[in-house]
Amino acid sequence: MFDQPNSTIWHRDVPRLDASIVTLGAFDGVHSGHQALISGAVSRARASGVPSVVCTFDPPPKVFFGRAAQLCPLAEKLARISALAPDHVVVFSFDETLRSMTPAAFMARLSRLSPQEIRVGGDFRFGAKQAGDVDLLATRFPVRIEPPVCCTAGEVVSSTRIRGLLEQGRHAAAEALLRPGLGGGLAA
Repeated sequence: MFDQPNSTIWHRDVPRLDASIVTLGAFDGVHSGHQALISGAVSRARASGVPSVVCTFDPPPKVFFGRAAQLCPLAEKLARISALAPDHVVVFSFDETLRSMTPAAFMARLSRLSPQEIRVGGDFRFGAKQAGDVDLLATRFPVRIEPPVCCTAGEVVSSTRIRGLLEQGRHAAAEALLRPGLGGGLAA
């Protein structure tokens, strides 16, 4: 466990829980789409009377493989996630061990959370060589696929898009997508 600034409990390994609502993702930057996914899981957990759990990766897989620059350091990511008030945050160390873990082994770790529901984006992948997908996850757990969040200009908010805006020098547009809400109304 980590030290935490509020009531969120941070873990480096999956705790054993009797029940939970879980959301999974790299959450690089914790942009407005991530915020909607996490907030939805927290709300559902509160309504169900069970703990909410956010599972994320450090570093994000795309960063580990050298396919992308990291949008924010772990401390900032944890602060942004904690501001959304989940009960638990699990930070998986994305290393060679996790990278080579089979989808079945990853799902076995998740089962320690006793998820009543797992909320993910439709493109969520897991396990060695990204062999696991949302359909496989749904064979073991109740899964809810959250639709993508769009900014007011109608474009999907994503970490890839934010990186592109930063590369173009469009920092204000990128920052708008990282703020709570739906991208601040910018046609980014």
